[in-house]
Amino acid sequence: MSAVSESATASLRHLVLIDGSGFIFRAFHGLPPMSRSDGTPVNAVYGFTTMLLKLLNDSQADHIAVIFDSSRKTFRTDLYPEYKAHRPPPPEELVPQFPLVREAVRAFDVACIEMEGFEADDLIAAYARAATLQGAKVTIVSSDKDLMQLVGAQVSMFDPMKNRTIGPDEVFEKFGVGPDRVVDVQALCGDAADNVPGVPGIGIKTAAQLIGEYGDLETLLARAGEIKQPKRRQTLLDNAAMARLSRDLVKLRDDMDLPEPVSALAVRALVPERLAAFLAEQGFRSLINRLDLKAPPRPPVASTPVVATATEAAPAPAGFSRDQYDLVLDLDTLDRWIAAAIEAGIIGFDTETDSLDSMRARLVGVSLAVAPGRACYIPVIHNPPAAQGSLDFGDAPAESAGPKPIPADQSLARLAPLLADPSVLKVGHNIKYDMQVLASLGVPVTPIDDTMLLSYVLDGASHGHGLDELAQLHLGHTNISFAEVCGTGKSQITFDRVPLEKARDYAAEDADVTLRLHQFLKPRLLAEKMVEVYETLERPLIPVIVAMERAGLKVDRAFLQALSEDFGRRLADLEAEVIALNGGEAFNLASPQQLGKVLFETLNLPGGKKTKTGQWATGADILEDLAPLHPLPARLLDWRQLAKLKSTYTDALVAQINPATGRVHTSFSLAATTTGRLSSSDPNLQNIPIRTEEGRKIRRAFIAEPGFCLISADYSQIELRLVAHVAGIEGLRTAFAEGRDIHAITASQVFGVPLEAVDSSLRRRAKAINFGIIYGISPFGLAAQLSIPQSEAKAYIEAYFGRYPEIRAFMEQTKEEARTHGFVRTPFGRKVFTPGIKDKNGAARAFAERAAINGPIQGGAADIIKRAMVRLPAALVEAGLAARLLLQVHDELVLEAPEAEAEATIAVVRRVMEGAACLSVPLLVEAAAAASWDEAH
Repeated sequence: MSAVSESATASLRHLVLIDGSGFIFRAFHGLPPMSRSDGTPVNAVYGFTTMLLKLLNDSQADHIAVIFDSSRKTFRTDLYPEYKAHRPPPPEELVPQFPLVREAVRAFDVACIEMEGFEADDLIAAYARAATLQGAKVTIVSSDKDLMQLVGAQVSMFDPMKNRTIGPDEVFEKFGVGPDRVVDVQALCGDAADNVPGVPGIGIKTAAQLIGEYGDLETLLARAGEIKQPKRRQTLLDNAAMARLSRDLVKLRDDMDLPEPVSALAVRALVPERLAAFLAEQGFRSLINRLDLKAPPRPPVASTPVVATATEAAPAPAGFSRDQYDLVLDLDTLDRWIAAAIEAGIIGFDTETDSLDSMRARLVGVSLAVAPGRACYIPVIHNPPAAQGSLDFGDAPAESAGPKPIPADQSLARLAPLLADPSVLKVGHNIKYDMQVLASLGVPVTPIDDTMLLSYVLDGASHGHGLDELAQLHLGHTNISFAEVCGTGKSQITFDRVPLEKARDYAAEDADVTLRLHQFLKPRLLAEKMVEVYETLERPLIPVIVAMERAGLKVDRAFLQALSEDFGRRLADLEAEVIALNGGEAFNLASPQQLGKVLFETLNLPGGKKTKTGQWATGADILEDLAPLHPLPARLLDWRQLAKLKSTYTDALVAQINPATGRVHTSFSLAATTTGRLSSSDPNLQNIPIRTEEGRKIRRAFIAEPGFCLISADYSQIELRLVAHVAGIEGLRTAFAEGRDIHAITASQVFGVPLEAVDSSLRRRAKAINFGIIYGISPFGLAAQLSIPQSEAKAYIEAYFGRYPEIRAFMEQTKEEARTHGFVRTPFGRKVFTPGIKDKNGAARAFAERAAINGPIQGGAADIIKRAMVRLPAALVEAGLAARLLLQVHDELVLEAPEAEAEATIAVVRRVMEGAACLSVPLLVEAAAAASWDEAH
């Protein structure tokens, strides 16, 4: 049947044509070697399968086909025998995978098309023409430049590796002409990859200029004698026939009879048994698990899976070697690696520095990986020891007289455009650190992926996310350790002193492993339905956090020093008071052993408990129980709290002020918590106690620059609102929607009293229940919190569940979900893992159940504020405001803004934060501006 004569198909609205041949080679070169149990290589099959799976899940098309090349001999080789003649045969390991890839397509019940005498590109052109004649939209899944001639009003291309749509504008960016003149440009400039000759000496820019001036190839050749440049004129006159031949070679044929009608490409329902059988035969049992398919029985002889699940270690990939690691010491070599990186379109990327503090670290070197096993190290400021052999970790040796790095300004000038190139994806592990280091040098890094965050999104708290651990877990590979190259303890050296060859192997391996992990982890996002969490929450948050950390917070040094001195005097007074309460007998207040003897032997206070080591337990809970019985434990609690504030904040913060900025720069960990919350360290600004006057004084030390103010914006009762939303509690939803006092409403409904009769005592009890329920509070815990009998606390909880039965149903459903899957999900899809949910130990199991109940709530709140943080910078810029985000403390954001813009900034912040999620209850944000953090909060 001819493409142009086929009758219209009523259901044909959107046809997706996948360039299968291109996918095969990308998969083969992008993944490390893998073999199934019979020794057949399957890395290309696995990569192709995961890419096809992602496309099928993402696509809304009603017709889909995968198009393949049939053989090398086509009508083009008849026209020009040298066409593609220089291409080597495919690698031996790839040849047996060609038929398996076609089997993969059929296993998904997708049309698999090829035709003798024509290339895949011709078939794509023919099907695109047939579909557009029927009024359908066509998407070609490929980055092949030869297919750009097909782009038009109804036809677009999509590059899945770069997540990029290619339309007329992108074609013009590539060729300098519209899609309708791509063939003319290619006829002139030729194509070295396909051995299309073109016209000697004419590149894309010149070709585009000529076609733009003369309109088309035939007009140009007819008027070639008019061209002013003698050499160009003669070249075109001499090579007119070759230009026309080249045009015939690059122009896609779309007029052949189609091997299958377009109607045969209609999307069909998946047959799970067929797909499971194919995946099992290849050894892809982890994919079977991720797709929740029922695997066929294993064969009698056990086979080794070649791809690991999230909880099993993969076998070491064949050929994991450092032989192709390169040390880059000259600009020509660097240029070759940069060209290879641009060609690959995706690179593993890492930096080496001389410090863990990204704000103070110096860049020592950069490593790149363009494919598994192909990586390099580019030293920037290396001064290794003179001997390039064994390294003595003692005194620093004399300066080396050996090879020298490229001067830093030259290497960075070459690398900066690559690191900012939007067409090259930079994959790092904890890439936030690398971006910080390079930002200090004025070098942006974009676009990015982060294997640490990929692992965190996929596997949460089920294991750690360090590079070395993931290499062992997923690649079966042991990385060179930092201690092996830099030593340990007092003899440890900085990385710039490591011999260059050792530095090369260590650094290049990090980039190589990062790229391999990316190829393993990224496809899992789709299979495990975690794309949205990663792409809308975690990845776009990285540059926001980088900017926050770099901004830092200004600290009033004099105020802190005065506060520290005041705390010191008060600590001395408290110590004297405690000793007096001990009958004047001095002891070390910081010694649990001495304190235990004072409490339970000298003072003979009741309720003492001994630890496994035989010492008295003296934790805060013990002291709180003893406080009503004797004044000494209460004074000791005051002493401990003040001592912690002094050592952790007033003393430490002064030392942590960056001398270059005059500000404190905390570091946010993006992959450290179970629920998705950020955590802060060096210094930890999220745990400053604010329930005491002393704690609030610490916040008073954080101030705005002159002419600026600090803005604190805090979600009001966000976790309670999420409880009402996820549990579907109509009573709470109504109260929130009407803006009423939620704790008074709860007190009225639970205790059965009119709303106007709810006093502060009843409201306090209702508040304790409201917040306690989120954490699975027990009658014992509520009784201790409210200082009431357990029986009364139990009655309160039962009354609460009686009034709000939806929450008990939610809690039971959530615990069952955790027992079934090992995790629960937030309203936005994040997995919150619940280890211990099936523990035989009742206390451990109860703890895991409480964590499961709290997971969707606390995790959901973390997701919401992350959504707000991602959107806020752009919203401020759009509003023409100069405010910048400085800090996140769980449900609170802190910004610095010009005083004159405070009111406008607050309005934008409220709008973004309150609109960060669409819940069945409204989100409410309280915000204020002041000169210090404490005053604004």
